[in-house]
Amino acid sequence: MIYPIVAYGDPVLKEEAEDIAQDFPNLKELIEDMYTTMYHAHGVGLAAPQIGKGIRLFVIDSEPMMDDEDEGKGVKKAFINPEIIEEDGEEWGFEEGCLSIPGVRETVYRPERVVIRYFDEEWNEHEDTYDGMTARVIQHEYDHIEGILFTDHLNGLKKRLIKNKLTKISKGEVDTDYRMKFPAADKRR
Repeated sequence: MIYPIVAYGDPVLKEEAEDIAQDFPNLKELIEDMYTTMYHAHGVGLAAPQIGKGIRLFVIDSEPMMDDEDEGKGVKKAFINPEIIEEDGEEWGFEEGCLSIPGVRETVYRPERVVIRYFDEEWNEHEDTYDGMTARVIQHEYDHIEGILFTDHLNGLKKRLIKNKLTKISKGEVDTDYRMKFPAADKRR
């Protein structure tokens, strides 16, 4: 199943998500649907709030973001009830975008390394360290379950410069090649 992506302005994107219980119904199916939705929208990460579910779950596939300078390969993984334990290293800027905020890309500075504790689909607990582009994708998606958008990392001037674009997105005045759910409009794509 492909879910519509929740657009900027929907309250679920600004709320801290709730932990998932081990008996959460159809969790594996939801995770597969999230991958399908993410790939359909050409994303590299998708958090549950982006499909209207206020739970602590996100999926990533950082492989498309890897280039010759990256060491190692990308990571495809689901993170259930994740908790970032540590972020360190030099902060570096990269132009980020978001499926919930189509057509807007801005430079965001994030630490180069992240240590994260989470459960996988089998409810095995992990504590892993990621760096570079994979760390960035994880930090971006983790922000979603904390109610933070990449635009929240921008300075006041940048926020003012994109305000009209954000308003239009929330009203559904944006073209995408994937379905979206708009908070201030009664239409779906």
